[in-house]
Amino acid sequence: MKFSVLLSIYHKEKPDYFDRCMQSIWGEQTVKPNEIVIVEDGRLTEELYICLGEWEKKIGSSLKRIVLKENKGLGKALNIGVKQCSYEFVARMDTDDISYPYRFEKQIQVLRNKDIDICSSWVNEFELDEHDITSCKKLPEHNLELIVYAKKRNPLNHPVVMYKKSIVQNAGGYKDMPGFEDYYLWVRMMKEGAKFYNIQEPLVNMRAGYGQIERRSGLKYAISELKFQKELLKLKFITLSEFIQNITIRFISRVLPKYLLKKIYSRIRT
Repeated sequence: MKFSVLLSIYHKEKPDYFDRCMQSIWGEQTVKPNEIVIVEDGRLTEELYICLGEWEKKIGSSLKRIVLKENKGLGKALNIGVKQCSYEFVARMDTDDISYPYRFEKQIQVLRNKDIDICSSWVNEFELDEHDITSCKKLPEHNLELIVYAKKRNPLNHPVVMYKKSIVQNAGGYKDMPGFEDYYLWVRMMKEGAKFYNIQEPLVNMRAGYGQIERRSGLKYAISELKFQKELLKLKFITLSEFIQNITIRFISRVLPKYLLKKIYSRIRT
């Protein structure tokens, strides 16, 4: 089963993180992708261009670089990238995360043997050392329970999804919804009848942990979440009472002091 891997990179990425990511999805996989599509979202640093050039030499024509002159943001960059993927099956990857060697092999087996359109998994989270796992983000397994789960929280770990390109495009692709580009897409796919599945083990080490709290807190992020929740209500994916409940809980959590957020974060991770 041929498949593409889709990444988006911008100037703030660290070259050594990106290099480790590429090693994990090409040099270490039991099943290599047929194509890696990298969207360069705006001007990069010279160090990143050097790293990209080195991987281009290693991979050759299997590496496709999509150059955007200006930074457009993750949603727009990924939407452009999906259209450039040559194969029906597309695996997502963030440029600072690390895939397990058997990740693609396991996801391909699931997509071949189950009637599903998008497959994700759990992820292990770490701060600096990929071997020092701080938490594991576990999610429900089957489609119906994921639809219920999605009314309150993101049902998939985006950096480890593999999906059918046609299903994503039928749902309208990624849209400009800062902080919620993937979650918004999953909901629209669910509304279109797409079938979801989560492998019940981690297949990616994600560079997240408490550092993610810094990026996903504060008034600006809370306002973005309000906009996103309004879209869910507009789509009739959630009821008015669910909207009020989500906003009350999530808005407050976004503006809490970070030391309290860390305590909450540690309790909801196992």
